[in-house]
Amino acid sequence: MKQARVACFGAVHDAVEKDGKIELLDGRIVSEDEVVWLPPIEPRTTFVLALNYSDHAGELAFKAPEEPLVFLKGPNTFIGHNAQTRRPADVTYMHYECELAVIIGKKAKNVKREDAYDYVKGYTIANDYALRDYLENYYRPNLRVKNRDTCTPLGPWFVDAADIKDPMNLKLRTYVNGELKQEGTTKDMIFDVPYLIEYLSSFMTLDENDIILTGTPKGTVDVVPGDEVITEVEGLGQLKNTIVGDEVFSIKSSPEKSAAK
Repeated sequence: MKQARVACFGAVHDAVEKDGKIELLDGRIVSEDEVVWLPPIEPRTTFVLALNYSDHAGELAFKAPEEPLVFLKGPNTFIGHNAQTRRPADVTYMHYECELAVIIGKKAKNVKREDAYDYVKGYTIANDYALRDYLENYYRPNLRVKNRDTCTPLGPWFVDAADIKDPMNLKLRTYVNGELKQEGTTKDMIFDVPYLIEYLSSFMTLDENDIILTGTPKGTVDVVPGDEVITEVEGLGQLKNTIVGDEVFSIKSSPEKSAAK
């Protein structure tokens, strides 16, 4: 089942996919362009993997890590499907990262690899933009690289774990203005989903709606205002996002205020 959170008719609704449209829990049917898409879950602690694909590490001229390189992401970064991501005017290189997002379903502590999938509620798509101008160390990306407002689209759908037969064999693709730019598969992760759940739960407690963003394969390129970016994970759908400049977020004086000056 594909589930979503959307805003329409003056309220936030939980919804499901039905015949290419959206069915609200109250039974109303709406089309995808009649709603504002929200992240399909409300994220709690979000763990992000750096350099979890050896080909991506290679394109950055880094060796594959021997231990997971994990950092945290704040809830301010998340936006939904069809939303806009801001590229600051002073940035010279900003790139997308198509990632499988793993949603934890229940409290997890000291989980063994063989039991890890019992703690997964489902999956969604994340596009974890990076602003490389602020990157001090690929092994530990700092806050200004990975915790920017609007820079982590999530969605559009939350897909039940039972509906994904093998999360470690899913194709990932990214299209920029309709052109395929990135392609990979989750089977090439250095640290797979069970390993990550065992690793993280070995030193801290995971809770329902914690998220693990599992890294991206090679193929990241610079994107600029006006670009439409679509990230796709097999079985989960497509997540669409548009890059905009600072001027979209600027506060302009009203004619009344200007006249009063």
